[in-house]
Amino acid sequence: MKRIVVFVFAALLVAAAPAMAEVKLGSVDIQKILLTSEAGKEAKDQLSQRAARYEQEKNGKEEELKKLKGELEKQSVLLSESARGAKEKDYQQRLKEFQRFLKDAQDDLQTKNDELTNRLVEEIVKVVQEYGRKNGFTYVYVKNEGMIYIDEKSDLTEDILRQFNALKKMGDQIKK
Repeated sequence: MKRIVVFVFAALLVAAAPAMAEVKLGSVDIQKILLTSEAGKEAKDQLSQRAARYEQEKNGKEEELKKLKGELEKQSVLLSESARGAKEKDYQQRLKEFQRFLKDAQDDLQTKNDELTNRLVEEIVKVVQEYGRKNGFTYVYVKNEGMIYIDEKSDLTEDILRQFNALKKMGDQIKK
């Protein structure tokens, strides 16, 4: 029985060999394109500028809180119970606002990062699809950590990166 199964399996492999020879595989490192493409660098710069504005605003708010806390500590002995309570309440309110600001800033940066990344990935996928069609690829995979081995000759990342940069450059020139 085992011999029959092995024979059938071998026959299927021999029969499928011509069809398998026509399969053309490729891989693309999307992460590398996101990090090294002109559009990816531009998106990173946009995020960095936004983060720098938030950082500057955070530093200003932090200084205000430190100043208010210092005043509260210095004046706490001199103030009446109700005045001290009012200042402490004001400080706690500003501290909550500061914490809300930090969370909102972090959420905004994450949302903007996701938005830019998703837009770029969609554009890269279109370039990969067009490249695959024009060059007769059967499959183009996303290169990732799960891949144990891939022949470097099937890595299309540099070709896709060049085409993506050229496409973006052409789009930028049209906008001007």
